[in-house]
Amino acid sequence: MPALQFYSAERVRSFPEDGNRYETVHGELLVTPAPRVMHQAVVFRLAHALSTYLAHEPIGIVLGSPADISWAPDSLVQPDLFVAPRDEIRTLRWDQVRTLLVVVEILSPSSVRADRFTKRRLYQEAGVPLYWVLNPEAGQAEVWRPDSTFPEPVVEALTWIPKGASSGFHLLLEELFRSL
Repeated sequence: MPALQFYSAERVRSFPEDGNRYETVHGELLVTPAPRVMHQAVVFRLAHALSTYLAHEPIGIVLGSPADISWAPDSLVQPDLFVAPRDEIRTLRWDQVRTLLVVVEILSPSSVRADRFTKRRLYQEAGVPLYWVLNPEAGQAEVWRPDSTFPEPVVEALTWIPKGASSGFHLLLEELFRSL
């Protein structure tokens, strides 16, 4: 039986920059190759929409990978996109970015298990209030909250009404997943 290896966040930080995304969740190493073109198009469309919204509702800043989000020595993740409070981002230090208001992962064939199960459970444990798992190929999304046992399927639009905001964020999936 092969020896089990557990990966710390510090060990993963020392890996070479070779085009892969390296993450660890509770010591499990997650390796994801470079994303597909449609994946990146969805990332940029959603980042633009969120940035536009946050310009009018200044409760946070949207960023994406590469990132260095870690809540424990055995966990380090790089969400496709996330919104964190302005004061945490403005420290310019990843170790100060601990409160994620929204996390977004866009499914790729190589990331389905990690995004829907492994990382989702970590985000729930960390108390991330809203986790969107987007599936461009199916034109659907899943919404997860810290107390969710099962996802809330979304086929029309992503909606987010953050605390302290005077209006909500709303983006049609049809627009987000449109062809290139």
